[in-house]
Amino acid sequence: MQQRYYSLDVFRGATVALMILVNNPGKGLYTFSALKHASWHGWTPTDLVFPFFLFAVGNAMSFVIPRLREAGERIFFGKVIKRTVLIFLIGVGLNWFPFVKWSGDSLVFKEWINSDNPTYGIRILGVLQRIAISYFFASVLAYYFKPKSLIYISMSILLAYWFLCTFFGTGDPYSLSGWFGTKIDMQVFGAAHMFKGEGVPFDPEGLMSTFPAIIQVILGYLAGMYIREQGNTNWLWTKLPASSERYFKMLSGLMVTGFIILMVAWIWSLGFPINKKIWTSSFVLHTTALAILTIGGVIWYADIQGVRNGLMKFFDVFGKNALFIYVLSGVFPKTLRLIRIEEEEHFTNPLRWFYKNICANIPGPPELGSLIYSLCLVVLMWTIAYWLDRKKIYIKV
Repeated sequence: MQQRYYSLDVFRGATVALMILVNNPGKGLYTFSALKHASWHGWTPTDLVFPFFLFAVGNAMSFVIPRLREAGERIFFGKVIKRTVLIFLIGVGLNWFPFVKWSGDSLVFKEWINSDNPTYGIRILGVLQRIAISYFFASVLAYYFKPKSLIYISMSILLAYWFLCTFFGTGDPYSLSGWFGTKIDMQVFGAAHMFKGEGVPFDPEGLMSTFPAIIQVILGYLAGMYIREQGNTNWLWTKLPASSERYFKMLSGLMVTGFIILMVAWIWSLGFPINKKIWTSSFVLHTTALAILTIGGVIWYADIQGVRNGLMKFFDVFGKNALFIYVLSGVFPKTLRLIRIEEEEHFTNPLRWFYKNICANIPGPPELGSLIYSLCLVVLMWTIAYWLDRKKIYIKV
């Protein structure tokens, strides 16, 4: 069996654990501010989760692309297209799942477009769909272009996106109403298939904002290539002396690069605000810099120092079945919500009952009970991931 990139598993696993945590509050109204997305401009720790996962996708590509180049174009496109289509369809299926809903005392089919209100329907885009599209285009670029060319391509796309936002937006081009991408999503998908969490049809994983997200994956790929080329691959799973000059130089270069990118992001944000919901170019650089600094810290701690404590192993388990556990964390709550429990004059479901009768009664602020509920779901998902790891079952797409 091929040895795994331990620090990447830890990094990716921590990202998945945080994704589950922030996506499943006991009650959205009672959520600590750090576990909420920024309302528009700016960022919170929660806003780092998705770009960190895209960065990890790029890291993993740095191990796969060289092998696919050796296999040839036919094998490359066969694998990449298959994976892209599957991840995209799983994302759409997750939006549609469980395909039925309660209407009065009956379960009815969830229509692709609501016949009673045609402005509502099944959302087409989403987190997995963005991962699929970004993975595909980043893989093609990484397959055909050398790292130096990828840097120029990345810079060009980020600058081009800034230009498009600025000159094709209306009013404030970086506002909810002024961002140009919504008009394109409306034309392609229609209001029925768009996200409406902002009160109007607007998709935070829309088509136009996916272009800079592709660069997030490419930058993760370039970071992975740098790590591989600057250090002997054996160091990835073997404890090495901290004084090793080779690895010190590699980590120093990684950290300095992360700091420089962070400075560029902050300067750029003065004219192009850091914003996750429209995935601005400054947001890409800002989150990539923090991802580089984080993965550098994990490499030093987990790989060079060889630390294998409980926290490392906890996240490592998540990282080995990252995509499957993420999907399961969405399927599980949606399935349980179909189970109705009679309560006074209305119905509830097992999860709502658990939150109301257990978590919400925990002493302290209501945000604490909501957090405990989220942590319970994280632990449940970890238990499943741990069992899969013990059985050597790794579910890949």
